[in-house]
Amino acid sequence: MKFSDLNLNTALLNALDERGYTTPTTIQHRVFPVVMSGRDVCGIAQTGTGKTFAYLLPLLRLWKFSKDKNPQILIIVPTRELAVQVVESVKELTTYMSVVAIPIYGGVNINTQWKDLQSGQMYWWLRRADCMT
Repeated sequence: MKFSDLNLNTALLNALDERGYTTPTTIQHRVFPVVMSGRDVCGIAQTGTGKTFAYLLPLLRLWKFSKDKNPQILIIVPTRELAVQVVESVKELTTYMSVVAIPIYGGVNINTQWKDLQSGQMYWWLRRADCMT
């Protein structure tokens, strides 16, 4: 199986191709159709198997076709470090999409983060806490 078999849009396929990703991992190809169908999924896999891309790829694929004027996606993660890592993954995948991603987390000035959220652009609010970590 290749990423092109997942019915991803051209922007996502180009971003994956530029980074040398051609074949989805087991968690990625198993999770993708479940998320695309609208069902909930709980995926458990070892570190380094591509879990972040497993949920980001279908979310970004679905976001492309959102009818909302300002669609938003909230991802909750347990640590600041993981929030930053997820934002970097979003940036990797959205090179050819108009998505702005920012992490929101504690221990820093909330006013700066609130100002970013109020700017009226598309933002991802990251702080993921489910079983796909």
